Parts: sequence; structure tokens; C-alpha cells
Amino acid sequence: MTSILTTSIITTSVLTEGYCGHCGGEDPTSDPHRSCQQQLAMEPPRFCPQCRRRMKVQVTPLGWTADCSRHGRLAS
Repeated sequence: MTSILTTSIITTSVLTEGYCGHCGGEDPTSDPHRSCQQQLAMEPPRFCPQCRRRMKVQVTPLGWTADCSRHGRLAS
């Protein structure tokens, strides 16, 4: 008797984001934002990637949350 384990991975596209989460600039995939991408690997986003508004960020030992007044909550 053989069993097969199937896993599914859900990914989200970075291309749907219009603004950089670190500095709020446009086109977060461009070369000038390479340092921003490195910073976002270590810290939470400060700007909403959909509307460019500054978010309320709370960091805890277990992770972080970032709240946009228009688009809701992002969490680690």
C-alpha cells in the first residue's frame, strides 16, 4: 500500500504592488529600489504597497503587523 502526499503552495505576485513598502516610491521592482528590497527582508513595510499611505506598524517578538487606513492589515 502506497500513499502519496500532495502539497500546494500559494504565492502572491509582487507585480500587483504599485509602490515600494520601504520608501513609498513608484515601481518597487526597479534598480533604485534594490536597497529597499534588502531592508524589507529585515524589517516591516512602512508604506502601503497599494496606495502609498504611511502605515501604523507594530513590532513584537513574534512578528509584526502593519495597518493601512484604507486597505487593512499586513502581518508577518
